[in-house]
Amino acid sequence: MSLLQSAIDGIRPLDPTYFDLAQAHLDTQTKPKGSLGTLEGIACRLVALAAGGAPAVDPARVYTCAGDHGVAAQGVSLFPQEVTRQMVENFVRNGAAINVLTRTAGVDLRVVDAGCLGGAFPEHPALVQCKVAPGTRDFTTHAAMTREECVQALENGIRLARAAKEDGIRTLCTGEMGIANTTPATALFSAYLGLDPEAITGPGTGLNAEGVRHKIRVIQKALALHAPAVATGDPIGILACLGGFEIATLAGMLLGGASLGMALVIDGFISSSAFAAARAICPTVAEYAFFAHASAEPGFAAVMEGVGAAPILNLGMRLGEGTGAAMAVFILRSAANIYNEMATFASAGVNAGK
Repeated sequence: MSLLQSAIDGIRPLDPTYFDLAQAHLDTQTKPKGSLGTLEGIACRLVALAAGGAPAVDPARVYTCAGDHGVAAQGVSLFPQEVTRQMVENFVRNGAAINVLTRTAGVDLRVVDAGCLGGAFPEHPALVQCKVAPGTRDFTTHAAMTREECVQALENGIRLARAAKEDGIRTLCTGEMGIANTTPATALFSAYLGLDPEAITGPGTGLNAEGVRHKIRVIQKALALHAPAVATGDPIGILACLGGFEIATLAGMLLGGASLGMALVIDGFISSSAFAAARAICPTVAEYAFFAHASAEPGFAAVMEGVGAAPILNLGMRLGEGTGAAMAVFILRSAANIYNEMATFASAGVNAGK
């Protein structure tokens, strides 16, 4: 059995009984029922992940996966492609927003070369080098990846999840870096969720109105070229045609993490396209997922509606890297600690009312 199939087969639905038991406990605590809102729903999910035991979030880790995209040649980003590689170097030097926010949040960070242009990077303890190829092909003329490359990236992600589990990590957070990657992400949302690229394509790195219109045309061209693959409904085939190495690696990481019973914190727009791919491959992965924040990309609300999810934070962010996910870990911790530490009416001697 392949590593990918083994991970898919290992993903089990969460037992709804644990949600009921968790809510019953929350309802005995010293507060009006339901008064902690979203925190209570998060706590119930964490209890189900713990099979009815005490919920725990830490240790948590962000994997920031980087890859380059052939479609950058179509002028869909304000930044040149070499910025992907430069930012990987910045990550390992602790100079980026994700470095600051993971330090602040007490979350571990690993940087992953999933498919950057150029050769290997200098070795570094925080860097995982699993490059499938130096960038994808331009998906307006070819499939972005061969099916074999796509499966390799998915399985690389499963290996990341397994390595994290071996390190004692309980919560996996997604992050990414890749110049032009909002373009394949948008194409994937269109293919998996049936969304119109005209309605969901945004500025990415800051394109003006004409730049966004050009980006829409590029995505439409790719969708037309790969319409036969999309029509088959084969989720891996769609990912190979329209995705990216970092997106496929993150999708594999989500599948691997779910198969290991780990909490999954999904960052923003690009990471959600990896989730859409993982969900298409195995819908049960959704039961393990928490969505960190509402991306400021204009199509994100439609994406969340399409996957039936609601983000935890709304801070107007659209950086990626895993920045929102790192911050959302604090909210998950808060939910777990409320469940584990808050007094009940009986233990506190407080009148529970009617």
